[in-house]
Amino acid sequence: MTSTATPRAQGLGDLGATLAPSPLSRRLEPGPDAHADALRAFLLARKTFVAGDRVDMGELAASLGVDRTSLFRWVGNRDSLLSEVLWSLAVPTLTHADSLAAGRGADRVVALLTEFVDALISADYFRAFLRREPARALRLLTTKDSQVQRRYVAVIEHLLREESDAGRLTLGLPAHDLAYLLVRISESFTYADLVTGEEPSAERAHASFAYVLRGA
Repeated sequence: MTSTATPRAQGLGDLGATLAPSPLSRRLEPGPDAHADALRAFLLARKTFVAGDRVDMGELAASLGVDRTSLFRWVGNRDSLLSEVLWSLAVPTLTHADSLAAGRGADRVVALLTEFVDALISADYFRAFLRREPARALRLLTTKDSQVQRRYVAVIEHLLREESDAGRLTLGLPAHDLAYLLVRISESFTYADLVTGEEPSAERAHASFAYVLRGA
């Protein structure tokens, strides 16, 4: 079968927006659609988010010295902006997880996913967002309309194809279906406190990833 893998960018995480772009992501990258004001608004929103504070569109517009109409024209609505902020933070986290993932084939995939889950569970500003806006967080991170989930699935699908094409992994399911399953497992244990009231657990996620990829 001909490989459909995309050439590796600077790091694994960088592939997300390339494989699943959005109107705002195109405005944030160098190129014909680049928009300096959108980038300025995005960077301020990201700084606010990492500080553990709520990204409020009215306050953000005031800080930028513009009205809300201009801000919405630059970046779209609040969900669109938050999605890009969330993904921008996932990019280095995924790339770092990839750098730590030892082994080949299934071992590499399990190690990367486990590192990523552990990083999300440990990030104070991210957990603060989940506690502050649980319903919105789950919608932006885990539903069919989620730009974040779409990119996460695309990155893991790329990883699976990369290992499969190299002869290090035999896929028991189509790459997209397996990637989606692994991402849903990742979400289940990362956001367990919001979904079931249980403690998030990278260890339980690891065991589940290994079970699904057993024999691969």
